[in-house]
Amino acid sequence: MKIFTTVILLTVLVTPLEAQWLERRTPGIPRTADGKPNLTAPSPRTADGKPDLAGLWQMISPDGAVGNVGLRKPGDLKPTDIQPWAQVLVEQRAENFGIDNPHYKCLPDGPNYSTGQGLKRILETPAMILILQEDLTYRQIHMDGRALETDPNPTWMGYSVGHWEGDTLVVESNGYNDRTWLLGGYPHTEALRMTERIRRTDFGHLEIAVTFDDPKAYNKPWTFRLSARLAADTEMMESVCNERPDNGQQHWVGRVSDAQKSAVKVAPEVLAKYVGVYKGIYGRNLRTVDVALSGGALFISVNGGPKQPIVPQSETKFSGTGLSYQFIRNDQGIATAVLEGHISGDWKFERQN
Repeated sequence: MKIFTTVILLTVLVTPLEAQWLERRTPGIPRTADGKPNLTAPSPRTADGKPDLAGLWQMISPDGAVGNVGLRKPGDLKPTDIQPWAQVLVEQRAENFGIDNPHYKCLPDGPNYSTGQGLKRILETPAMILILQEDLTYRQIHMDGRALETDPNPTWMGYSVGHWEGDTLVVESNGYNDRTWLLGGYPHTEALRMTERIRRTDFGHLEIAVTFDDPKAYNKPWTFRLSARLAADTEMMESVCNERPDNGQQHWVGRVSDAQKSAVKVAPEVLAKYVGVYKGIYGRNLRTVDVALSGGALFISVNGGPKQPIVPQSETKFSGTGLSYQFIRNDQGIATAVLEGHISGDWKFERQN
């Protein structure tokens, strides 16, 4: 079963660790009577009256999942909006679990930076807004009134200019090379132009809408919406995924269709005994695995993310998402825990209900 248990790159090595400074109180933020950060307090403003976006922010997807937002569904994009060559490429990337994803090769995220995972620190000045990320990449948003470049030299992180429309920051970007992926594995060309609209609704929350316009890959612009929550009382530390000689990618083998070919039948009444919520620690972070039954098949949702089908390889072992799941049962056949298989080994999560 190695083909199914070692597909996904070792997430511990490439994702940031949240809450790394557990006792680090963020100074200068409003707090409730019990000393907790008051994230619903009014939004702060700069000296010139503009919304102050500065702070450390945790990205959150539309379905409420915290973390790898970039793997979520691509917003309002419909199949008819995608040009045939791009659709074929998306299907190929899904079939081989995205083995060629530049992010997994420790390359910059490019335009996916706006919808990607982890913590981001925003620094705001009248002339420029900077966005920093744990992987040591950054963005510069020029706020001095300059126009967007008409023929920029293609780069990983592109060229960005911004302006205010009321309390909303509008950022226009272009000049991306075509070596990066958009969220969900969708491709883009050097013709891509990206528009972000960012609004701080209160002290602790951002609303973000990212529109991708690439006429060489899509028949119309499409928009992805997400949010961010202020990461109070913690700090950001660097996370460089290629600092270790072995990131596990040599084990990245197999395809989605392989799981289907070797699937076995498991009775629905057996599958029903696996349904539940499982929790445990993965790396240093709390991880929640939600198992649901629908249409005679099991579905997995990790940390509130999208539901993905898993395929039985035996009565207790399942695969098909790039990870494996093996259920530990009691004498009545009811699952008490699940082992989630990674390159780093099996991680055990106990059943909560």
